[in-house]
Amino acid sequence: MEDSYKHRGMRRSLLKILRGKGITNEAVLAAIGKVPRHFFFDNALLEHAYQDKAFPIGEGQTISQPYTVAFQSEKLNVKEGCKVLEIGTGSGYQACVLLEMGANVYTIEYNKVLYERTRKFLPLMGYRPRFFQGDGSKGLPRHAPFDRIIVTAGAPSVPDSLIKQLNIGGILIIPVGDNERQKMLRITRIDEKKLKKEEFDFFSFVPLKGEEGWGR
Repeated sequence: MEDSYKHRGMRRSLLKILRGKGITNEAVLAAIGKVPRHFFFDNALLEHAYQDKAFPIGEGQTISQPYTVAFQSEKLNVKEGCKVLEIGTGSGYQACVLLEMGANVYTIEYNKVLYERTRKFLPLMGYRPRFFQGDGSKGLPRHAPFDRIIVTAGAPSVPDSLIKQLNIGGILIIPVGDNERQKMLRITRIDEKKLKKEEFDFFSFVPLKGEEGWGR
């Protein structure tokens, strides 16, 4: 796995694109500038690695579009040392960005094949989140509460389990809608009973599998 001057130059070009689309958080941009996204691609597909688009990774899943990763990461407002739960490990790219931002990352993947692949691959890159396999729509109650929760799949509604696992002052980022497109929501837990809900742009994610998602 080589990260050459050429690759770093391609990442700098990607950062210009993200800035042009409105990403301003320097910590997010710095993290994306450090993660070698081409490591997730076969050598023959290198030209795709730093284009601002999603790309298939098998099992009906994709490595997320860099803008989507940047947008969610920016709205998540991650601070150094934040305890973050990621729902939907997928390729692991989003987890790497969060780790570069100084987060303490717990990540759960529904698909066993992807879970095994990513659990073995990320440490080879030097990234070591805490990996779990299971129904992410129900969160990770035995390790709750969390300062931040990020959902990288489209949900039909906001799972109650995830709200319950947020710390006071905690933030949940989740795309909610139908199978075609979802609106990005940010939910902040003000106190035990009060929530603040904000709505942002529409996106298109793969479905959130699980009991509080789209089922199996």
